[in-house]
Amino acid sequence: MIFIVVKFDVRDEYVDRWPAMTAAFTAATRAEPGNLWFDWSRSIENGSEFVLVEAFADSAAGAAHVNAPHFREGLESMRPGLKATPKIISREVEGSGWSEMGELEIA
Repeated sequence: MIFIVVKFDVRDEYVDRWPAMTAAFTAATRAEPGNLWFDWSRSIENGSEFVLVEAFADSAAGAAHVNAPHFREGLESMRPGLKATPKIISREVEGSGWSEMGELEIA
């Protein structure tokens, strides 16, 4: 599985509309056959930081994602709203989904 986390530092005047700006890109990515999840969150410490956690089944699915027309269109739609280049971690990891956290098991 390809596991990716991206941090986006959004300009103040775009913060409220960021979800709408990324909606088409999000929907298109979630519809990709190899996409496992594509989830946005917002930092509670920095209200202008949005965090994207995404995963793809394998490297072929990841390659299909970055080569899809909606990928380039999605990035361009985000560009005006960004303060800086996004920060990313992208790794191939074992597994195909989320595991339960054993240290905080709820019975």
